[in-house]
Amino acid sequence: MGMRESIFRKLDESLQNDFIAVTDESHLHNTPPGTESHFKVVIVSEAFQGKMPVKRHQLVYALLADELRKQIHALALHTYTVEEWQARDQHAPATPNCRGGGNK
Repeated sequence: MGMRESIFRKLDESLQNDFIAVTDESHLHNTPPGTESHFKVVIVSEAFQGKMPVKRHQLVYALLADELRKQIHALALHTYTVEEWQARDQHAPATPNCRGGGNK
């Protein structure tokens, strides 16, 4: 199982999600082919209700502690409640271009 699938499974099993998307963005960075180190995660969950963004991120970081220690170099988190997600028309921000040489 790849890292993207591992992240998805762990978050899907640990949080009651209304929506979850995990995107491997490693190819957008200056990494060797096949590297799985840069990810974008969009999660919509009632578990975030009443929590400030930093607390939501800390919750996700705790769930992915092993992956963050071993393989993940960058993790872009977009965490929303159902109401916030609907207010955004179910769209997360686009990923900006890499400034570290990802434009190969």
